Amino acid sequence: MIWLIVLLLLFIVQIATVLISEFRRPSKTVAWLTIIFMFPIFGFVMYYFLAAEYRQRRKVRRRGFRGLKEIGKLLRKRASTVQELNEFTNSAMRQERRLFGLLYNMPEAPITARNRTKVFTDAGPLYEDMLQAIEAAKHHIHFEFYIFRSDRIGRRFQEALIRKAEEGVEVRVIYDGVGSYKTKAEFWRRLEQAGIELQAFLPPVIALLDKRINYRNHRKILVVDGLVGFVGGVNIGDEYLGADPKLGYWRDRHLRLEGDSVYMLQQTFLTDWKFTGGSIPGALDSYMPEHCCTHSESVQIVVSGPDEHEDAIMEMVFAAITSAKERVWVVTPYFIPDASVLMALKTAALSGADVRIIIPGVGDSPLALFASLSYVEELLEAGARVYRYQKGFNHAKAFVVDHMVASTGTANLDMRSFFSNFEVNAVLFDVEAIAQLAAAIEQDLEDSREIVLSEFKRRGRLQRLKESGARLLSPLL
Repeated sequence: MIWLIVLLLLFIVQIATVLISEFRRPSKTVAWLTIIFMFPIFGFVMYYFLAAEYRQRRKVRRRGFRGLKEIGKLLRKRASTVQELNEFTNSAMRQERRLFGLLYNMPEAPITARNRTKVFTDAGPLYEDMLQAIEAAKHHIHFEFYIFRSDRIGRRFQEALIRKAEEGVEVRVIYDGVGSYKTKAEFWRRLEQAGIELQAFLPPVIALLDKRINYRNHRKILVVDGLVGFVGGVNIGDEYLGADPKLGYWRDRHLRLEGDSVYMLQQTFLTDWKFTGGSIPGALDSYMPEHCCTHSESVQIVVSGPDEHEDAIMEMVFAAITSAKERVWVVTPYFIPDASVLMALKTAALSGADVRIIIPGVGDSPLALFASLSYVEELLEAGARVYRYQKGFNHAKAFVVDHMVASTGTANLDMRSFFSNFEVNAVLFDVEAIAQLAAAIEQDLEDSREIVLSEFKRRGRLQRLKESGARLLSPLL
């Protein structure tokens, strides 16, 4: 009898701990309570190691380097920024005072004014462009990827980086400890032996012991000489070239940037470099040189992560959707929105906007795919249109709102990207750049099958059960 009382008290303590710690996010609370009810002891152990509120940890706040004074001073000195609505070349954006107010007031995320962008929709041409940029490097290469594999394309990048290091170019590489866990140790040793500075972002063992394994660096950034930058959804691996036999053809989005926005990518890399234990190099002027870009595209680099007090990318997505009058087109491999973004999409559809969402036909994560499908019926009932990509696997993360704003980057439209991962997105305001992303999404729509509400409602009970279970756990995915 005493043992039963003790076990009951322990169970109550576990439940109370979750309720007190997670009161800000009810959906996450329900997910963890479900796990603890199903696995009373093991579930709480998982919670202890995986769910610590990152931004409340003192040492993480001490290691928040977003406000490095030297970098901030250089940014203000080098970058031309948009200060008023009438400075946008896009007439549609000049009408959006509320949206501009939110974007303008995002901390450490100025809207830069002198940029040139190029959109990539497949990894093959992107990789070649990146390798050419690396080959042309004169001073430094900053290379940060969630996944950096030791496969065929990974070895091509490895050889390119080693070759430049041997020429005297400074090369720094950041990889995520969990995302790149399959990469062989010898692969990393070869980079270090060539004189390349290498940092792992939260290696698995350290992250587990420090209760941070749930927080990953999902960013994909390449900066060459501070003049050319790349950001988007493509990691370094053969599967992005369609070599995965299960997923086949791989569709994605990535940007090449020139101009003021490259300074922001550089700031993000240097911040992450310092976070992982690397030393900030001296003479920062040489890492943010004056550029010669004469194009007038406006670009904003928005970063978010669990070390920040704001959920900047989620706030940007929500504000853009709620500003829609004509269309909201979204493509994402993982559609697990929080309640506010889901409501914004449904409200836009109910208000008459053309809301279209593309999710995978074949997913790389069955649980995430079932969770995505759990939102389909209510979206269709609200008037949105949902599609499943048929050509292969669509890993692109992008959205277009009217003709005023678009965004692509590393963040999925899911709660993990919004609240747990370190992410970076580029927000585009130029009419031509928006048209490029819209054209890419139109091509995705042609390669997709639209879900019909009447047919979807006839899905079986087992399918509904899988969707319900996946959605219940979706805040933890």
